[in-house]
Amino acid sequence: MRRATGGGAALLLAVIACRPPAPRFTLLFLGRSPAASLGGLSWAPDPEHSRLVAFDHELHVTRRILNPRLATPMAVAPLGPAELLVTERTGEGVVVDTSGGGRVVREWESPDVASLYAAGGGGRPVVATRSPYYVPQLSTPEPDTAPLIRLLDTLGRPTGGIATIRRPATPLLDYVVNAGAVAVGGDGAVYYAPLVRDEIQKYAPGGQLAWTARRGLFPGERDPEFLPAKGAELRLKAALVNVALALGPPPDGRLYALGSDDSAATRLRVDVLDPATGAILATRHLGPRETAVAVDASGALAVFDADSLLAGADRVAPATREQFGPGFALPDLAGDTVTLTRFAGKVTLVNFWASWCDPCREEFPHMAEMYREFDRRDFEIAGVSDDVDSRRMLAFVREYRPPFPILVGGGRMKQLYHYRGLPYSVLLDRKGRVIERIFGFGGAEEFRKLHDTIANEVRVP
Repeated sequence: MRRATGGGAALLLAVIACRPPAPRFTLLFLGRSPAASLGGLSWAPDPEHSRLVAFDHELHVTRRILNPRLATPMAVAPLGPAELLVTERTGEGVVVDTSGGGRVVREWESPDVASLYAAGGGGRPVVATRSPYYVPQLSTPEPDTAPLIRLLDTLGRPTGGIATIRRPATPLLDYVVNAGAVAVGGDGAVYYAPLVRDEIQKYAPGGQLAWTARRGLFPGERDPEFLPAKGAELRLKAALVNVALALGPPPDGRLYALGSDDSAATRLRVDVLDPATGAILATRHLGPRETAVAVDASGALAVFDADSLLAGADRVAPATREQFGPGFALPDLAGDTVTLTRFAGKVTLVNFWASWCDPCREEFPHMAEMYREFDRRDFEIAGVSDDVDSRRMLAFVREYRPPFPILVGGGRMKQLYHYRGLPYSVLLDRKGRVIERIFGFGGAEEFRKLHDTIANEVRVP
């Protein structure tokens, strides 16, 4: 019997040894955002959850980074050996150190209404285009000499430009016509794909146009134009063509263009281009749930459901919870000073709000209801007003009559806590450490999840 068992074990080992190795993937796109390879991981933005996530070669989530300055990250690009350049939806550039706890090392304001950034790493320049993720329908006309692609240094300061903008028939549509996706190769070449035009361009490191590729989607190109208005609503006729660009891993380093099969970009496709010539080598039409695109070691495309890939991200906890800071000492409505230490030993929701913030008005009744459901020995809410006008703040308080403490921030809180917009909340554990950050108002479902998180946390002594 022992011999039979030993032989069976040897056979089993042989079978295991003969299995083909698991595919090794590099993520190209998650949702409609480009991913980036850094430190042996594929990094991608997860704007819905205000975070960055890192995938290993089997596309399992291994790390996540949250920071108040990452409100709605839309794109990432490698900037240094451990640094990611993150594009915020509103156009800020944020540089994150991935080697530590996701520390933000610097950020800068957008040179356009909203910019999209790309970089090739290894000291290559940073480039910026008009973002395809935040596109105002109307914009101030730009001069004919305005660059199509801006060159920036690693501090976000303009140093030059590539090409010039395209002038539409209607000057107020400058931004729509010139918004586009961008990627930078390891050799410094820049790839650009306009949002509403069927073309992809490559610019050599010196800025010269190397080639232009077209998919042949339309028999003729037309500029965007206004449709008859419906009441006060502006309507624009334009075909959305290009969504995002990404460069694959070496040795091929092919260019991957995430684009549209229909004018509204509800059906997506991926075109694979030869970066040397612009020739389209392959096209993959994506199904409704094929919302993540990767490439394996052989160069073959693989598609996945992005929600399924992200399902395990919440289980990847940071090594340690960071301490919330800086601690505040703010007056309440009676003029008495309230410090953060007053809430020590309790799970606490620090909520930043303002009277002019409509989502804050929607959020307050939910916070009041949740506040009443927990014992004061276990849970507290500190509502910090960032109003400059105290009369408006007091009128808001009289209207909503919150049962929790209201503190007066006096318009200084955004500069101190670096959040992008309001409302912004931070849930703290009993030791004053960050459990999670909440950007904006996500409705009743968000508060149900928040209630469950608080209920689990108050059980911890």
